[in-house]
Amino acid sequence: MAYDTNNIRNVVLLGHPGCGKTTFAETMLFESGAIKRRGTVEDQNTISDYTFIEMERKNSIFSSLMHAKWRNCKINIIDTPGFDDFIGEVISSLKVADTALMILNAKGGVEVGTELMWEYIEKFKTPAMFVVNQLDHDKADYDTTLEQAKQRFGNKVIPIQFPLHTGIGLNSIVDCLRMIMYVFPDGGGKPQKQPIPDLVMEKAQEIHNQLVEAAAENEEGLMEKFFEEGNLNENDLAKGLTIALANQSIYPVFCCSATRNMGSGRIMGFINDIAPSPADRPDAVLEDGGTLKCDSNGEPAVFIYKTMSEPRVGTVSYFKVYSGKLSGGTELHNSRTRNGERFGQLYEVNGKSRDAVDGLSAGDIGVTVKLKEALTNDTLGGKGIMKRIDPIHFPEPRIRTAVNPPSKADMEKLVKALHQIAAEDPTLIVEQSATLKQTIIHGQGQLHLDITKYRIEKVNNISMEFLRPRISYRETITKEASNVYRHKKQSGGSGQFGEVHMRIEPYYEDMAAPAGLNVRRTEEEELPWGGKLMFLWCIVGGSIDAKYSNAIKKGVMSKMEEGPLTGSYCQDIRVSIYDGKMHPVDSNDMAFMLASTNAFKNSFNEARPQLLEPIYELEVLCSGDVLGEVMGDLQTRRAMIMGMDAEGHYQKIKAKVPIAEMYQYSSTLRSITQGRAKFTRKFCEYMAVTPDVQKELISMYQAELQEA
Repeated sequence: MAYDTNNIRNVVLLGHPGCGKTTFAETMLFESGAIKRRGTVEDQNTISDYTFIEMERKNSIFSSLMHAKWRNCKINIIDTPGFDDFIGEVISSLKVADTALMILNAKGGVEVGTELMWEYIEKFKTPAMFVVNQLDHDKADYDTTLEQAKQRFGNKVIPIQFPLHTGIGLNSIVDCLRMIMYVFPDGGGKPQKQPIPDLVMEKAQEIHNQLVEAAAENEEGLMEKFFEEGNLNENDLAKGLTIALANQSIYPVFCCSATRNMGSGRIMGFINDIAPSPADRPDAVLEDGGTLKCDSNGEPAVFIYKTMSEPRVGTVSYFKVYSGKLSGGTELHNSRTRNGERFGQLYEVNGKSRDAVDGLSAGDIGVTVKLKEALTNDTLGGKGIMKRIDPIHFPEPRIRTAVNPPSKADMEKLVKALHQIAAEDPTLIVEQSATLKQTIIHGQGQLHLDITKYRIEKVNNISMEFLRPRISYRETITKEASNVYRHKKQSGGSGQFGEVHMRIEPYYEDMAAPAGLNVRRTEEEELPWGGKLMFLWCIVGGSIDAKYSNAIKKGVMSKMEEGPLTGSYCQDIRVSIYDGKMHPVDSNDMAFMLASTNAFKNSFNEARPQLLEPIYELEVLCSGDVLGEVMGDLQTRRAMIMGMDAEGHYQKIKAKVPIAEMYQYSSTLRSITQGRAKFTRKFCEYMAVTPDVQKELISMYQAELQEA
């Protein structure tokens, strides 16, 4: 059956690695009757982590779609990886979710992975709930975890429940919304309802009052009723909390032990009763600035949020119906390609298990196979209706490495396999750099790249090794220099003759005209690799015919594309051609191009040349107890520390670091912080390298030329 939009709940599970998301998803499915027995991560038989790589590693690598039927609702559940190396899977899942369940580890509290996920919850303005898991662990500390959540995420964090006690003997959860205590049997499952003990009644009542006030604040009628009666009944509470959750003015906190099946049923009931349906969420934003209402009666519109390639199946497309109803056999048009795509069979899924359905309504999430051209971020709709839902904006890469197969014969197969993975994972970028003469892959972290390598070797049977990537340096000059170069060649028949008088200077905006020269024409060239070339034609009296100016400029550009120091691009130089000579018979474009190339090269070497290296802005978020180690490591990487700030109970370090020193930084940071840190980086500028580094790089380049 196709569920009505109002009876659909789309929930994404988020959290730091090891918080128990996959186990919690398994328990949700079991409690709903979707599965008959619960699998475990240790036994490699969970519904969510079903790929061979996840089973081997016992960690989630990909997002996994599941669904459970609860009372009158269909709850779509998306389990996501905890490692920020796979943040693309998290972001794409948040794009189509209507509620986020942030799973907290009761023994670890609010960990750094939680901070990362929260940034995206705020970006998507997703209603969020907290689930404090692993309360049965002997080191569980519910009160500290709750306090950390309040410190980091504010007073909107309000507990719905608290455990009577934690640790191995966990069996009772006090529910402050319903003012009742749930007592679970040893094996978990359905609890008994018992009165709240007098010992904690005052605490429970205080929390209940906070919930009543939070519910009343979001609806004027409820506020008036609250002032008149001093309380709200269960229906009023549900109404007020529904509005509060949808408006992100409350972040409820629940308790559970996923491994012992305690508490998940109550959470699913809350999702059913209180969490927003797709119809309750703001209209989807379109790329052109318009919006699209989630309405089953509207024109069909489908958004592809994830694609995967499966052996013997082909491309599997995960999508959300944003408008209208979708039936098997429907043909929609891709707003990117303008071509039609036929949705053959539609499926509901639980991990790798797919069940065919006749149709899906607006707000629902489903799967289809063998779409011809559809990719992640594509919107498909009715013919002639080219609406495009605002795409998922994936983060910039944070790490890169060069790759190499064992033989040149395998390079084509390797690149093809890499591009296939990149089509599924937009956070992986494959670059075939002609400048650096390397194939480079860019990713979110070392684990991300290692998993890519593992997939290439296991699935495609292609071996590959990681190499240190070369650096895209730039060359420029720091003072003025002039040179005269005559190119003369006579070898029978017409000869070649061209003489160029050239002055070069460092270029900067609004610089004065060159002293002593009569500028006749100025050409400003925006260089493809960044920076500028200012080409000034200052010939007076016709010593060189103006028709040769393009050839002279071309000769300069040819050398700027492969600079004299290290063969890197040159930038920010002003070139003035102020004199020269030509021959009425032997002068031609080639002669003047060669003359200008050599004049530029010679004057460049006399103009105190400077090598520039790419500098990146780096932000590191880490706990205070590892701050010293992180700072010490950055100092070994020639980092310039720009400042430090506190963010929640974490420390944020801002620095500028040469990209040459960032190789394997992801692995090092994870090692020295035991995984309790995260970082982002983005390109900032090019800066001069130190003289000793410049000398070393020039020597290495000269050695490479001799070997070639």
